[in-house]
Amino acid sequence: MNVLFQNRMLVFLLPAITLVMLSVFSVIWKQAAPVVLWTDALILLLVIGISVFAGVASQKAHLRDPWRQVARSRMGMVALVVLLLYVVIGLLDSIHFRSKLADVNDSGQVNYSAEVLSLMDIVMFSLRTQQEKTYSSPFATHLYSKETVERDDGTKQRLYPRLVYGGAHLVNPEQDRFNDIFTRVVKGIFIGIIFWLLLLAMFCLVLTRSRNQPYGAVFSNLIKGRSELPWRSVWATVGLFCVLVGLIAALGDKYHILGTDKVGQDVLYQSIKSIRTGLVIGTLTTLIMLPFAILLGITAGYFKGWIDDLVQYLYTTLNSIPGILLIAAAVLMMQVYIANHPDMFETELQRTDVKLFFLCVILGITSWTGLCRMLRGETLKLREVDYVQSALAFGVPAWKVLIRHIQPNIMHIVLIAVVLDFSGLVLAEAVLSYLGIGVDPTMHSWGNMINSARLEMAREPIVWWSLLAAFVFMFILVLAANVFSDAVRDAFDPRIRKR
Repeated sequence: MNVLFQNRMLVFLLPAITLVMLSVFSVIWKQAAPVVLWTDALILLLVIGISVFAGVASQKAHLRDPWRQVARSRMGMVALVVLLLYVVIGLLDSIHFRSKLADVNDSGQVNYSAEVLSLMDIVMFSLRTQQEKTYSSPFATHLYSKETVERDDGTKQRLYPRLVYGGAHLVNPEQDRFNDIFTRVVKGIFIGIIFWLLLLAMFCLVLTRSRNQPYGAVFSNLIKGRSELPWRSVWATVGLFCVLVGLIAALGDKYHILGTDKVGQDVLYQSIKSIRTGLVIGTLTTLIMLPFAILLGITAGYFKGWIDDLVQYLYTTLNSIPGILLIAAAVLMMQVYIANHPDMFETELQRTDVKLFFLCVILGITSWTGLCRMLRGETLKLREVDYVQSALAFGVPAWKVLIRHIQPNIMHIVLIAVVLDFSGLVLAEAVLSYLGIGVDPTMHSWGNMINSARLEMAREPIVWWSLLAAFVFMFILVLAANVFSDAVRDAFDPRIRKR
């Protein structure tokens, strides 16, 4: 795997991809004004931190070897592909800008739209703009409920009105819809397979250059699963996603694949936009939680005495307060502050993003106690080992002992806890939004979709697709995170590695 990333071809390929991305961004910025939200800045900081950690881990054997074991896990790599797809969508949805308006004022100053968009909004332009009047079921051509329509002769009739966008290209929907959907499904599958084969051919070409093997042998070994890493499972998962993207591209322009909600907005668009909210809650909360847990846990276990008593009193007191009540009180106070200072935010998205940011802060402050307790116990054990006692006997300062001897030996616990807590935090957002103390109701999130579905499930006829879409998207993310966390735990846990 190291050979793959160190070969000469990738040395030229990576800068070329970077230049292409910078060129695309420069074209966008010439026609728009960039908008950096609080969560966007933290996401950028998180990406930089992960890149630095990857560079450090590649140079240290005790971190590099467990990750190699993770890479050999078939289920772990499949889960990683799923997580990477969600991450790519979240990153595209974290690059925000305001479009330039055509009119220019008398002073020559360029005006920008009040609506803040993201790159993902541009990719899903048709899903975002094709808004109906109200509910419509998946692949429907008419509204879900009857309305009174006045005919040309002045008479009124109760019927299901045609949708403005869904199936609008069909002259006779009752007869032509099935054949049209079938044709587009076949077209989407074909496009997805072609795109997947192109990616697979490029990947095999890279392996051919790096391993100095014939192209046919590399391709045959990958298809038959004879490689060291489970590339066949990885590329089967990539192929599945390519087909899904092809189906969305072929059907999304003409149909609402997952139906529409109460205000006629596409449910598929809502589900995809909710990915960023789930990732922000799961990752930024962890980023906020780690400094508290690591700093207090290590200092309490190493210095003991009154410092240990103070830290224990702090997290014991915090644990004694019901978490939901503490989060609800903090969120309500924050909502009052935002409502009393509307002039602080130029756009509606900035206001909702600040609320999301403070929700991450509140969850981070209230969720560090469990990891802190584990790190304290591990530090108490490490403090008594021979190499730490030898360092103290030679007069090594305490801060050097903490950085060089204690901190590297607890990172496996930190990493395992971070990966395991991610799925719990994603589910926490859904629960909090369902209770009305989560993200802003105007922000796309799976919790808000489930909260809205609470009333939709009581309708007659029942509206089921919003709840199902939120459940499926959240289930796939949480399942992939749990499977990947199992692979990370098996690789980094010393007891499992010994067995």
